Amino acid sequence: MFDDKTIVGIATSASLSSISVIRISGEEALDVTDKIFRGINQRPFMDIRPFSIRYGHILKEDESVIDEVLVSYFKSPKSYTGEDVIEISCHGGPLPVRLILEEILKQGVRLAQPGEFTKRAFLNGRIDLSQAEAVMDIIESRTDAALRSANDQSRGSLSRRIIDLRERLMNVMAKIEVTLDFPDDDLDRSSDLGLADDLELVKHSITELLKTSEKGKLLREGLKVVIAGKPNVGKSSLLNALLDEQRAIVTEIPGTTRDVIEEFINIEGIPVRLTDTAGIRETKDLVESMGVEKSRQSIIDADLIILVLDLSRELSDEDHELLDITKDRRRIVLLNKEDLPKIADIPESILEGASVISALNHFGTDRLKERIHEMTLGDSVGFDETLVTASRHKEALHNAESSLEEAVTAIHQGIPMDLVTIDVHAAWSALGEITGDTLQDDLVDKIFSGFCIGK
Repeated sequence: MFDDKTIVGIATSASLSSISVIRISGEEALDVTDKIFRGINQRPFMDIRPFSIRYGHILKEDESVIDEVLVSYFKSPKSYTGEDVIEISCHGGPLPVRLILEEILKQGVRLAQPGEFTKRAFLNGRIDLSQAEAVMDIIESRTDAALRSANDQSRGSLSRRIIDLRERLMNVMAKIEVTLDFPDDDLDRSSDLGLADDLELVKHSITELLKTSEKGKLLREGLKVVIAGKPNVGKSSLLNALLDEQRAIVTEIPGTTRDVIEEFINIEGIPVRLTDTAGIRETKDLVESMGVEKSRQSIIDADLIILVLDLSRELSDEDHELLDITKDRRRIVLLNKEDLPKIADIPESILEGASVISALNHFGTDRLKERIHEMTLGDSVGFDETLVTASRHKEALHNAESSLEEAVTAIHQGIPMDLVTIDVHAAWSALGEITGDTLQDDLVDKIFSGFCIGK
């Protein structure tokens, strides 16, 4: 059940900043602000024009000043939530923000739950569910490509595709209803086959959308790339070279890296979660052995493995073990320490496809980034199309595709059309879960609970 009580939340980061924004949404937003705000020249706050800003101060009950602020007024329904919204821009220190928030709460306003402002925008018809989810994608974007994709979805690029598909399925269901309402008209078999063709076209469109989900997952979650190898092959040096900063400690002492280190880099629009792991070897050091186990798990979870071998040393049992456990995985073999005399005798089967680098001198790192991009996207050139980025959307599309497959098969088998329409409606309903038209309230609540407070 929709709670329409006026709510308040901090819409900006909790860290120290020059400015923070406190957002109030609901019928009482203006009245609440009027009780705690005094404008310059004592102008009455209640005569504020929609979509304008007032300068003044927030006061305590004893009329003492808490902070100098700007107050913005967004009138319903043309606001973010679709309700009357007040945004108070104050100094970003934690104390003034807390004191202003306390004064607002004293007026009977409720503290907003995570994602509640965006949830109200959805419930009030300002945006659909896929657009609401794009809000968090915008906030969490790590590359320009990810940001563009999220902005496109927030403007309804995916929604329009889904709405079109649902309308086409609704037309098919309407045609089926005609055959059910007039069973004695002896409509020929060709009309049923024509409906099957219509459903096939919709299914094809869904399949094409699903093909974008791997790209979408890349943009949303990032590519998990693990740098693996035995101790002292140059894994940490490679991490530092790719990041172009001294992120990991580098020494000649084996076992220096004892834990997993993660950093993000942007490789031509792909957010890459780069993981430097502890060198894999047998060790009696408890702390190092724990790091080795985490390294093994990271290799299992990786989307791509960069296996580093040392050209200046003969291959060891640890090298051969890593080559064996990664042979069936997507990997790039790097032959590091090109700057030192070559000692290792690398088998021809490993040399083919391997890259020679010097992590210390940054030699070969640009080519490595190109290879990561090539292995990730293949022949695809970018992220300019409408992408399916959320696993929830992907699952709904799969369900719709499966239902349409069953409907088409049923038509060709001559199954009565009143049974066929059940599958068509299931597909229509599955697509509606993406925009929120057919999603249950408890699932809607779960989606918004993952948002940050104030958004």
